[in-house]
Amino acid sequence: MARLKLTDFYTYRFRYQIGYSLIILVFVSLLAVAGLYVPGGLSENETESFIQTAAMDLQNNETLAIPNMPFFAAQRISIDIFGSNTFAFKLPALLCAFFTGVGAVLLLRRWFRPNIAVLSTVIMITTGQFLYVAQSGAANITFIMWSVWLLLIATMITTSERHRMFWKLAFFVAMPLSLYTPMSIYLVLAIVSAGLLHPHVRYVVKKMSWQQLFVFLSVTTVTLLPLGYLVITHPSLIIQLSGAPASWPPNIYENLKIIFQQYFNFMHPSSGNLMTPVLDLGSMALIILGAWQLFKIRYTARSYTLTAWIIVLIPILILNPQYTTVLFVPLLLLLANGLSYLLRSWYEIFPLNPYARFVGVIPLTILVGGLVTSGLYRYFDGYRYDPETASTFSHDLSLYNTRVLDRGIKTIVVTPSQVPFYNAVARYNPKAHITVQVFAPSSAGEYAATKDAHTKIKSTPTHIVTTDNSNDSDRFYIYKN
Repeated sequence: MARLKLTDFYTYRFRYQIGYSLIILVFVSLLAVAGLYVPGGLSENETESFIQTAAMDLQNNETLAIPNMPFFAAQRISIDIFGSNTFAFKLPALLCAFFTGVGAVLLLRRWFRPNIAVLSTVIMITTGQFLYVAQSGAANITFIMWSVWLLLIATMITTSERHRMFWKLAFFVAMPLSLYTPMSIYLVLAIVSAGLLHPHVRYVVKKMSWQQLFVFLSVTTVTLLPLGYLVITHPSLIIQLSGAPASWPPNIYENLKIIFQQYFNFMHPSSGNLMTPVLDLGSMALIILGAWQLFKIRYTARSYTLTAWIIVLIPILILNPQYTTVLFVPLLLLLANGLSYLLRSWYEIFPLNPYARFVGVIPLTILVGGLVTSGLYRYFDGYRYDPETASTFSHDLSLYNTRVLDRGIKTIVVTPSQVPFYNAVARYNPKAHITVQVFAPSSAGEYAATKDAHTKIKSTPTHIVTTDNSNDSDRFYIYKN
């Protein structure tokens, strides 16, 4: 009887299908946990986005002249349908994160070997920075999503013979939609630059007929019409979309210190709204290795695009370091490039020795496992239990829905600065008939007051609604006239 080989096993032949299925299952689970439980509240930026989304009105152009307008429109639809709760507010971001993960898998499979695509995807979806932006309702995920899908579509146009017409149409739809997101213009310029400079891309573009080009440009023009109108009526919007800093001139020295803290200060990590450094030391080592390989191999279309993109983004990031997520996709591709070089170099040392090739997988597994474990531990432990990080997220919306409204209390007393937020909450809870007041009501019955507003009330509360935080845990006070 012939001995069975490893390649004869069913699990080996379908190893990538099994691997991708497990990745999707884990990915969806991580998104669900991040959206519902960790950190489980709203940051200051998300609170502002919630008010901004609730204020959107088709009759008022000023409320629509905002960056990421399509995302906030989807967010508005979500809270219109599901009400003003934390999950409904974060749902569009979670869906964008899911499509980003799917696009990243397809992109990495086109740019690298399947095993590198699997490993890089696992590292990406377990990175604390990605999980943070995936659950953020402040539209941080949109830039990553458009970056992944624009690169994927451009890659499919130049490398795939099947359905090329579909991918061309998809590019001329996705490209104008991406321009609603701040700093996406630089990726579009990088792709266009690659098209002009690289011979193969120029050849693909020249094969397009004038009829096709006219149809595609017409689709792009129609998609850009709302943005063009908003930019003309509100010129300040173009400054926001370009990523320019709010104050000028920027403090370059302080910005460089912020960038160093965000990416390289591994000796003194910091806590806050975003935990830094955003990537582990091992990931940064692979990224540096990948950047070196990108410099050595400069003749491919993807090298043209990635190099041009990074060159454009670095000065913008120095001027405005708050856009940390703009480097996520370039760094992911560099990490995959470094991982590919590491594995390829080992296999080149032992091209015919199967035992040595297998032994090389062990340290690689330890490296990837360490990056995944540290990424998950840092995110779930830091954003849930770190005092400086956890305190930056407000749980007031979920507490109000579950601990105040569920008691049948319809009146909430707030400070003047809190009126816009609670008016938005009341607007999207029409069945609750919420009344938002700045002063305590004189009529009989129960009413609630926020932590900031209760100091103006002379009565004694009957109940205090708290969180499980050790500090600043009292959030609502219940009174009864």
